[in-house]
Amino acid sequence: MTDKATKVTRKYKHLRVPVLPDEEEQIARNARAANLPVAVFLRNIGQGYEARSILDNRRVEELARINGDLGRLGGLLKLWLTNDARTAEFGEATIRALLSKIETTQDQMHGIMREVLIPRAQR
Repeated sequence: MTDKATKVTRKYKHLRVPVLPDEEEQIARNARAANLPVAVFLRNIGQGYEARSILDNRRVEELARINGDLGRLGGLLKLWLTNDARTAEFGEATIRALLSKIETTQDQMHGIMREVLIPRAQR
């Protein structure tokens, strides 16, 4: 058996799609946002894949950071609730401020999740 017999040949077809200049610019912007070349972006969309923006990845990283903040705040609250000596100086005002910060951080997290999960057209 020769190398030629074992090679898989793939014949590429090129599709032509007429677009207006402003449509071409929008497609290029969308491809950049997905961090893909235009051809790959269009091929993926044409095959039914959902375009994912690199901005989504940034938002997910931001969610991870906020989640870490919540973990640290929760840790402080847990120390206080267990009467840990390190929190002996925490008064009611400090705990209320901590609870407020947790609530604010959760609101921030929910806002980002809405932006990532709900399509722009539905916002």
